[in-house]
Amino acid sequence: MANKLNILCLVTDAYGGTGGIALYNRDVIETLCGDNQIAKVVAIPRVISAPIEPTPENLEFDLSGLGGVTDYLRAIWRQIRSGKRFDMVYCAHVNLIPAAYLAAKWLGVPWVLCLYGIEGWTPSPRYLSSKWAAKANLVISLSGVTQERFLSWCRISPDKCLVVPNAVHLEDFALLEKDTELAARYGLTDRKVIMTLGRLDPSEQAKGFDRVVELLPELQHSIPNLAYLIVGKGGDKPRIEAIAKANGTSDSVVFAGFVSESDKPRYYGLADAYVMPSTIEGFGFVYIEAMACGLPVVGSSIDGSREALREGALGTLVDPFDPKALKEAVLAALKQPKAIPAGLDYFSYDNFKQRFMSAINIVMAKN
Repeated sequence: MANKLNILCLVTDAYGGTGGIALYNRDVIETLCGDNQIAKVVAIPRVISAPIEPTPENLEFDLSGLGGVTDYLRAIWRQIRSGKRFDMVYCAHVNLIPAAYLAAKWLGVPWVLCLYGIEGWTPSPRYLSSKWAAKANLVISLSGVTQERFLSWCRISPDKCLVVPNAVHLEDFALLEKDTELAARYGLTDRKVIMTLGRLDPSEQAKGFDRVVELLPELQHSIPNLAYLIVGKGGDKPRIEAIAKANGTSDSVVFAGFVSESDKPRYYGLADAYVMPSTIEGFGFVYIEAMACGLPVVGSSIDGSREALREGALGTLVDPFDPKALKEAVLAALKQPKAIPAGLDYFSYDNFKQRFMSAINIVMAKN
């Protein structure tokens, strides 16, 4: 790699995006832009849903593909035909596989696919995405669970698959005192609080909001002033509200809605423990954020959550379908003092950069 590299990134969202995928994509782009082997990165997003954050100097963030599939494909074609030299294509979602594969084939360069979670656990309903996934020069998965399930159906060599988990920017989080104004706003002053952050997705129902609400009356036998703070938005809210109404805990279940990335630490600071008994979590980045704010964490033992909790070294793992075990884990977590766990720096951004660029160097060395 004597010459510096130019990378074409096809992403769902990144700058101006919300959620874990956008965060991961921003970390990928900034890692590439900050590496001395990389001259320029061109990233083409499919959607923008929030204000666009400052971008690296050597990033061209091409917004010409936001109008839909046709506009997106045209944006890719314009970049290919622009005369710029590209040395690799990075594909940030299975839905973008056909575009990434054809772009890489036209350019005569390798391409890398990234898998976040359940979208890679089974074949894609999009025929070409499933057919061409095996043609990637490298597949990066956020967790070993996702990599294993991907390999169960995709005919690609395991030697072409690597795990690069999420990064946490530790400087953005801290063990904070409870924000009195925020606590008063949500009626959480002088209450013990457990918290879950995530999308209330009616199609997945996978975060475990309902399991926590169903357990709340039993938890309140031991801790009468206990409240459950749900941070996030989505169409499953009415179902969860109905569960709370049916078991008499409506006044103890607080829906805070969507919060910005910058406000997250304040909301984590309201809680005494983070609880997410999920079932199909690909990794569980929110666990890392919660731990970076000093919260004792209870997570799932049956999905990618166990990797975010380092197989129980950083938090408590429990079967999400075992109410008794979940209750005991939550009560135990609420007895623990807040503290940032030793070993959380495994997920530091510096370690992420090293892992990610090691993966990219493997690809480029073979091509």
